Amino acid sequence: MMLERFHLEVLAAIKEQGTLTQAAESLNLSQSALSHSIKKLEGQIKTPVWQKEGRNLRLTNAGEQMLTLANRVLPQFKHTEHLLRQIATGEMGSLRIGMECHPCYQWLLKVIEPYLEQWPDVDIDVKQEFQFGGLGALNSYEIDILVTPDPLYKPHLTFIPVFDYEHRLVVPSSHPLAMQSAVMPDQLNEEVLFTYPVEPERLDIYSQFLNPAKCTVKKHKTIETTEIMLQMVAAGRGVCALPGWLVDEFAQKLAIKSLRFGQEGIQKQIFLGVRKGEEQVNYLKDFIAQARKTR
Repeated sequence: MMLERFHLEVLAAIKEQGTLTQAAESLNLSQSALSHSIKKLEGQIKTPVWQKEGRNLRLTNAGEQMLTLANRVLPQFKHTEHLLRQIATGEMGSLRIGMECHPCYQWLLKVIEPYLEQWPDVDIDVKQEFQFGGLGALNSYEIDILVTPDPLYKPHLTFIPVFDYEHRLVVPSSHPLAMQSAVMPDQLNEEVLFTYPVEPERLDIYSQFLNPAKCTVKKHKTIETTEIMLQMVAAGRGVCALPGWLVDEFAQKLAIKSLRFGQEGIQKQIFLGVRKGEEQVNYLKDFIAQARKTR
């Protein structure tokens, strides 16, 4: 069979540009050369891949199937070619990190500083969760590493645990609950809860603590930054749930206290997600090693 990368690039260009002329220009080809290659393919597969509608082109079922393949395969081609160029020239380019763990930004800064000293030719770009979809970005080669406390295991992805932590409730030091070592679900019924802008079903305080006990809070408000969230808590405006290690850092300068969720607590891990096989790429491997020894 005769399906080639070039055909996929043509279909992707047609979908993006809309017309044959614009698609040919985007690929630096003549319109006749592009048309000839597709007609030859249509003759081999014995079905059309597009239909003309005025100046525009509409993909047929066969064309849509090819486009689906193009959307999956072409980013992999480009990513691998990028890696090969880096290997050939000795340049590492950039390491793109996706964050699904909002409070982990403070930890990530500790990882990045020594890593940049070790890899001076690597630029780092960090995307917060609300700017992208984690697994989708990793699958489509928009990011190289995903930092997440909630891995979704897929055959083509690897999730590497880097450290354990306990998820804890944070209250102002003046709060009545601050006298306790642990909190029970029904004790939060009258509380204002601050969280990051994440769907409630993905928040551990709901999924692992409140919902199983059929309890809830008085009001739920979202705040994007850790510092402001903890300042609001210290000012007595509400409570929040954060990793214990992060709360301990801020407790040195803010009037806050952390409590265990129930008698057992909520135990969590931070994972680094990468595409399977890429964990052995030198600059990714060293980033993972640095992450594992940073607390």
